[in-house]
Amino acid sequence: MRTTLKIVLPLIVSVGSVSLLFAGYQMRNQRRILRNDLARRAEILADSLQESVERLLDRGQERNLQRLVERYGQRERIKGIAIYDAAGHTLAITPGLEPALPLHPTAETNAMRENRAVGEFLRPEETSTPQESDAVPEHLYALPLHRDDKVGGALVLIHDASYIERQVALTLRDALLNALVQTLLISALALFLVRWTYTEPLTRIAKWVRTLRTGQPNPLPAMVQGEIMEQLHHEVTHLARDLHSARAAAEVEARLRDSNASLWTAERLRVSLRDRLQDQPLFVVSNREPYMHVFEGSGKTIRMIVPASGVVTALEPVLLACNGTWVANGSGSADRETVDIFDRLRVPPDRPSYTLRRVWLTEEEDKGYYDGFSNEGLWPLCHVAHTRPIFRPEDWLQYQRINQRFADTVLQEMADVDSPILLAQDYHLALVPRMVKEVRPDARVAIFWHIPWPNAEVFGICPWQRELIEGLLGADLMGFHIQTHCNNFLETVDRALEALTEWDRFAVSRQGHVTRVRPYPISVASPENPIPDVDSADPAALRAALCNEMGIEATHLGVGVDRVDYTKGILERLRALERFFELSPAYQQRFTFVQIGAPSRTDIERYKNFLDEVTSEAERINARFQTSRWKPIVFRKKHHSHEEISRFYRAASLCMVTSLHDGMNLVAKEFVASREDERGVLILSTFAGAAHELTDALLVNPYDIAQLARAIHRALEMPEQEQAERMQRMRHTVRQHNVYRWAAHLLSDLTEIRIELVERAEA
Repeated sequence: MRTTLKIVLPLIVSVGSVSLLFAGYQMRNQRRILRNDLARRAEILADSLQESVERLLDRGQERNLQRLVERYGQRERIKGIAIYDAAGHTLAITPGLEPALPLHPTAETNAMRENRAVGEFLRPEETSTPQESDAVPEHLYALPLHRDDKVGGALVLIHDASYIERQVALTLRDALLNALVQTLLISALALFLVRWTYTEPLTRIAKWVRTLRTGQPNPLPAMVQGEIMEQLHHEVTHLARDLHSARAAAEVEARLRDSNASLWTAERLRVSLRDRLQDQPLFVVSNREPYMHVFEGSGKTIRMIVPASGVVTALEPVLLACNGTWVANGSGSADRETVDIFDRLRVPPDRPSYTLRRVWLTEEEDKGYYDGFSNEGLWPLCHVAHTRPIFRPEDWLQYQRINQRFADTVLQEMADVDSPILLAQDYHLALVPRMVKEVRPDARVAIFWHIPWPNAEVFGICPWQRELIEGLLGADLMGFHIQTHCNNFLETVDRALEALTEWDRFAVSRQGHVTRVRPYPISVASPENPIPDVDSADPAALRAALCNEMGIEATHLGVGVDRVDYTKGILERLRALERFFELSPAYQQRFTFVQIGAPSRTDIERYKNFLDEVTSEAERINARFQTSRWKPIVFRKKHHSHEEISRFYRAASLCMVTSLHDGMNLVAKEFVASREDERGVLILSTFAGAAHELTDALLVNPYDIAQLARAIHRALEMPEQEQAERMQRMRHTVRQHNVYRWAAHLLSDLTEIRIELVERAEA
């Protein structure tokens, strides 16, 4: 109650004060109106009498003036009338009025002297003698009288003005009474509304936070709708998440200390980077941005989305761990609306921890640099997926220009930083390392190549392989997912350039600069860090809920999560499913495979055609096997959030990753990390980098449709004990080799290069 009064009391005081001020204003306004009305009536009466009085004076009939005065002096609120000659002598006066008037009223004197009408209000003390105690306020109005065009006297009207003060007093009384009633009603309503909309919800939140602080499980109470309360609800929800995450991290750290284990966590990475970077910011540059803003509906609403990208999945924890700057292509339709004048934005929205600097590309530039050279040239070249790469000179020119633009933006961001650290990402920006290094030789530059690097003969197809390799060798550290890609890169350097390839320490020395080449298997967050606010129902209940949402009936679900890309082996996967249902008809109407396919690069003809191929193949297989309440394949061709995908991971009996060629493929690791129940089977292509670590998956050749079909059957028939043993070992691998370890090792090696350079300079 005291809190409510503290909130409402200022309102009560404010309402009361405003009401009193308004009452005072009403009183003054009423007095002014009544006085003006009285003066106007006096003026009208005096004007009507002036002609009659002057006519009598001209005729010398002064004796008739007294009758005129007595006749008009009986009107309402007229206290009396007096007529004076030019010398100020009284010619006629209302009986009984003379003692109450001064000998020469000021108004009468001024009217004759100035030859104009004069009116004035007299206070009681100005109209009374010392012997009178019942004097009242009066209004005197004097009008000059003329004889032979000269002032020959004055007409004075005296009105009783006491009714004005009585009327004003009544007005004041009513205003004060209204103010009191309004203040009481508003205060009562405010007390009720404040208790209902603020104090009671805040009390519930306080109790909830108290139970949360003591570790007792308790759902967040319902909140009253409203902008402020919704903001509070939003912030409190994130506070609860942070507290939950902090407790989970503390428990993990405690278990690690107890078992003397060494596991990389977000907090350990943050401390490690702070020590190694010595509070210097980390700069990351990539084509893909971590947060994208797009217009929705009529174009007035802006929505923020997180693009589906392995690069974003891997690098987000790194930037969250240390305050830095991420330079990326602003590709969202509303991206320009959300940045400041320097094209910067603090992200994530819920807890701003680092800066996103956006680079702007025109549609023509994006088509040449991204769609053309990067994804019609380098992508199929490196993935060796039997799609012919296309290299156009005009695309190469755009690729060079855009790489220079990214480099210039990075240099602008790091202008005020001594010995900056840059982590460049992927095949879109192969020229950036050298461009940055030429301007800032003191910068420590690393680039991580997220896709495979083919053998030297294959890469030699690229007409500009020399320029690309020279750009990459501008980096101090070159990272790949697996050792095979490192070997292929060094062999390509051997064939393409005159450089010293040091195979014993995996480095390239050229023109006095050394580039280290290392494998850093990228990963995801540890399994102990599940995505917050995800439905924690058991797999069976979750599977039933998902089937109900999709309008199907099934006792087993399989899942595949990919961009719709010809390198992911989606068509091979669907044909293997068809073969599986042919060989295992018992699983018809029992097993459904859900293919989550995010449309990708649809401006490129090959990708657009491939999306149509996958859609047609899924429809063909469904037409062959489906019933009214079941179908073998559900193709969900749209972007899904991490939370949505996680539900499918945890409900699925199996997950299929059948890449024809892949750098790592984080879907495999995400599936393993999400299976807290330690169940489910991973079917994994031997051509994905993840196969080198997740050896307990069912490893398959995605080109062998029969082998794929047998793997599906084996996964569905695998005993729970074997599932648990395999999943436990894979989860241990993902836990030990998580994304924090990847970032820590890569950046640790990069910072150590700086120490070696300093020592060499001193020597």
